[in-house]
Amino acid sequence: MSALRVGVLAYPGCFASEVFGVPDLLTMATHVAGPDHAGYEVSIVSPRRRVTASGGAALAVSPLREVDVLVVPGFELLPGLDVDAELALLAPEIAAIRSHAATGNAVVSICVGAFLLAEAGLLDGRRATTSWLFADELARRCPDADVQPDRMVATDEGVTTTAAFSAMYDFALQLIRRHSGADVARRTARVALVDDARSSQTPYVDARLLPRPGNDFSHRVMRRLDQTLAARYDLTALSDTFNVSTRTLLRRFADETGQSPLEYLQSSRVRRARHLLETTDRTVASISTAVGYQDSATFAALFAKHTGRRPRDYRATFRRSTD
Repeated sequence: MSALRVGVLAYPGCFASEVFGVPDLLTMATHVAGPDHAGYEVSIVSPRRRVTASGGAALAVSPLREVDVLVVPGFELLPGLDVDAELALLAPEIAAIRSHAATGNAVVSICVGAFLLAEAGLLDGRRATTSWLFADELARRCPDADVQPDRMVATDEGVTTTAAFSAMYDFALQLIRRHSGADVARRTARVALVDDARSSQTPYVDARLLPRPGNDFSHRVMRRLDQTLAARYDLTALSDTFNVSTRTLLRRFADETGQSPLEYLQSSRVRRARHLLETTDRTVASISTAVGYQDSATFAALFAKHTGRRPRDYRATFRRSTD
């Protein structure tokens, strides 16, 4: 087996950690596999002679070359950033991505590197993912893509996209598993203290950071539901509070938010339960009651539907130290 050629496309403003994260894990895998394994031939490439990454780190780069896998890191996508203007400045990199894909070799994006792949036309008709924080924006910009915000890694016909930052390790372990075998991937994960069993980014979503849909009416309904979180859901009583019919409330709320009041209430209850699981020692049954569910099994099923984990598993992973 020959060495797998991996190129990381560096560009102005890219995250330096995402440039070096995959190569570093591949280096560990090479050591774990031993001298008889073909390993990986990794290069940092760019159509530019000089590249300064986010934070002002100067990167040493090599000219573009043919590789088996081209990795595209993400960049600093701040609120209010003109993404169109940012991508326009990266026209040489987008052309390089498009040219590489035309050879039939694999292309991989890390986090919002998916926006560069979308601009290159690689996501049309394909499944894709990115950071949960920016998945809606990617879907808006690339309506022909099947954006799946719960996925940690999505691969479709030679094009791979990943969730945010640390998902580069989930991808790297998949690459190691395919090229070097499951045992090497497993041992590399142990050496690097990387979780090799993640499949969804849903447990990491913090809805407080997402843009809140709707306007004044739906926000008032949301506030009322949040204030009566543990109370039994009563659509008629809720409608009476706002002096509208149940049909009007459902229609206006759906028009403004894209969901029903009950769906919002369930999400809000799960959000509160997550906080209690992370920060307190209360039992699952107690937390279930506190967020409006007398039946712990019903609560656990709803919690797993929203987060991908049962309450006890979620607490084991995300419990905050009280030290």
